[in-house]
Amino acid sequence: MSSSHKQNRDMLGRTDVVSLDEALQLLLKQLPASTARKIMLPLEESLGRICAEDILSPENLPPYPRSTMDGYAVRAKDTFGATEQLPAYLEVSGEVAMGEFPGYGPDPGACHGIATGGILPPGTDAVVMLEHTVSISESMLEVVHPVATGTNVINTGEDIAKGEVLLTAGHRIRPQDIGLLAGVGLANIPICRRVRVGIIATGDEIVHHGQQPPPGKIRDMNSMSLAAQVRILNAKPFFYGIAADNEENLAALLHEAKAASDIVLLSGSSSVGTRDLGEKVIARMGNPGIIVHGVAIKPGKPVIIARADTTMIFGLPGHPVSAAVSFDLFVRPTIIHLSGIAADGLPKNRIISARLMRNINSASGRTDFIRVEIRKVQNHKPEAHPILGKSGALSTMVKAHGFIEIAEKLQGLKEGEIVEVNLFD
Repeated sequence: MSSSHKQNRDMLGRTDVVSLDEALQLLLKQLPASTARKIMLPLEESLGRICAEDILSPENLPPYPRSTMDGYAVRAKDTFGATEQLPAYLEVSGEVAMGEFPGYGPDPGACHGIATGGILPPGTDAVVMLEHTVSISESMLEVVHPVATGTNVINTGEDIAKGEVLLTAGHRIRPQDIGLLAGVGLANIPICRRVRVGIIATGDEIVHHGQQPPPGKIRDMNSMSLAAQVRILNAKPFFYGIAADNEENLAALLHEAKAASDIVLLSGSSSVGTRDLGEKVIARMGNPGIIVHGVAIKPGKPVIIARADTTMIFGLPGHPVSAAVSFDLFVRPTIIHLSGIAADGLPKNRIISARLMRNINSASGRTDFIRVEIRKVQNHKPEAHPILGKSGALSTMVKAHGFIEIAEKLQGLKEGEIVEVNLFD
């Protein structure tokens, strides 16, 4: 935040608390360009990763014409006019063995038996379904339904042509994509390096989550929770430890994390107080510095958004729910942007409609996020039951299926209203 900004302070001493929309706009303006580096990755490890460049097919798929039905490979003209009353008679002169390339085809007026996936023998151009034939003998067949050229056949390159773009740069790889890439023989593919996210917990009261905390101390929940949120987005978390309420210690860890990370998260460093040093230390990390300190949302108001050279730094509230909400609102879009994924214009969250089951009050001028439990009711719209609790109560997030957003222009929602619920991953 530049020194030229007017230093308005809220009742807690934060400067320039901004609306959610303004915070997001300021964040988007300051995001560095995606510089995701290309690496080659084995196909079986590529699920969920982002294509670093357009991937072209090295061959046709299928490489040869294949049958899409069980039946008989024929010359289509040999079946013209066939009906149940006046069938076409064809000699059965061979059979296509699965997994083998047929070296010869039937003569005119003859056919070869073929199974789904079998390669069409030379000279044939269609397949008559088994259901449209009547076997007269082992070597003679009645065809009771005509076929046109190409019927029940997938031709060479009809699925994918050699040189065709299979996946575009920025595409997130899905299970069906992996199947297609395997089908054209691609064993290694170019993907973007994962976004690196450094995580630092702060506070003299914090101990490692695996320790038994002595009186006055608490376990570090946020680092593990934030790391899980990072992994869901296919980014890679790195832990840099717990910083004491000491400016020198916090600055040293932040410098170390900044040097190796695309994003750094400080947990519990955003509130205003004599022992909360996050703002002071972050401001010295690089230009342009702090972009936002304080957003008109609940929970998550004291969040810090900063950029230090090419690294984004977020000071997240220490309360677990506030930290989780702040992550979803600000860190998630940053990871997505830096990951190289192409925007597709589709909704980023799973959203359902539900009936609100109690009145919810909200202060005008801020955006509220309310956790809700969804209960299904037979033959009725699902019910959204608010789960109320303080921002330090992580159990409210565990019990919830998602959240509803109350816009800053509203003063609450009424029982019975139909609301949109953003479901958690």
